[in-house]
Amino acid sequence: MSSERGEQVVVDTYHTTVHTLGKENDGKRLRYMQKDGSFPVVFQKAPGDWSPYFMDIFTTLVEIRWRVMFLIFSLSYILSWIFFGLCYWLIAYIHGDVDDLDNAPCVENVRGFTGAFLYSMETQATIGYGFRGMTENCIVAIIVVTVQDVFSCLLDTIIIGIAVAKMASARKRAQTVGFSSCAVVNLRDGVMCLSWRLGDFRGNHILDGVARAMVVRYVKKSQGSIVMSYQDLDIQNRDIVLATPATIIHKLEPGSPFYSLGPDALQEEDFELVVSFTYTGDTTGMLHQTRTCYKPTDIRWSQRFQDMLKVGKKHYTVDYARFNETTWVQVPQVSAEEFHRGRRPAVGNQYHRPLFTSEKTNGHTYHVNNDITEEVMHQTSL
Repeated sequence: MSSERGEQVVVDTYHTTVHTLGKENDGKRLRYMQKDGSFPVVFQKAPGDWSPYFMDIFTTLVEIRWRVMFLIFSLSYILSWIFFGLCYWLIAYIHGDVDDLDNAPCVENVRGFTGAFLYSMETQATIGYGFRGMTENCIVAIIVVTVQDVFSCLLDTIIIGIAVAKMASARKRAQTVGFSSCAVVNLRDGVMCLSWRLGDFRGNHILDGVARAMVVRYVKKSQGSIVMSYQDLDIQNRDIVLATPATIIHKLEPGSPFYSLGPDALQEEDFELVVSFTYTGDTTGMLHQTRTCYKPTDIRWSQRFQDMLKVGKKHYTVDYARFNETTWVQVPQVSAEEFHRGRRPAVGNQYHRPLFTSEKTNGHTYHVNNDITEEVMHQTSL
């Protein structure tokens, strides 16, 4: 393509494609959303204000890291063993079992703190070695061992529930459903469209989900304040059956924020295209969401995604090695508004030449505007 506008050609060896980028603008502003769907947002509050985390302690424990979870898991049992061990030792000390070996003990073979700790651990873990056991001499000791049994059941339920919830976390399943690394602009049925891919990388397919897309911008106001603006995009077929990879399409028609933007103007814009897919896992029945965003430099003009799906004798074969790969197609290097205006027939002229002709390249038919300048046509054919 022509390099008069200061564009640079980048060879993407990872996706084995060559695409043209405009001026790099990723360094101008902080991303609203990272490519992995996370948000670079930090909440500032009064120092020591931990109330939101303790009000919903279960969610807090589910969201913490595994290494912290294992630490809490271990400490919860060890501290409970120590606490009830101290209770048994205190009962033995008051009852005189520590000093008088001939005294009938409250707990057999518990004459000091070590024995009390071992009895506490054996009771809560239901080990039952048979060397130490509760007697009928102390009603207080019987009450304590009963409380410990109930507490151990409650603690096991909480710890196991949190561990299962962390393993079945929706964020883990969301990592197996992904969007393409870029979006493309090309012609579909004579209409300029912006599209991106969505695929499920696991064998147990998602049979139903809803796709959404919005354009996010932020504007700096006076005194450093920031205002976020959101604009939903109309996309075709929001309800998706994801048995095979799907291509999500947004038509560049009047009302679209990209309708008046050509390839060069698009690269000069400052926005983020935030896309998401919300679905229910077929195995767990839990609600999941996968999301990512595209900056203007992630949108490739005059390209389409390579075909992934093949029909065999018994199966449909999906080649995920081509999930992010694109190839060049002939698309006018003008905005959708200019392209749409150029397709309108001249009024009152019955003998005008056709505005569009059809060309077939690599098995695909493209509609070419005959009124586009020679320079644009030259760029399109490269």
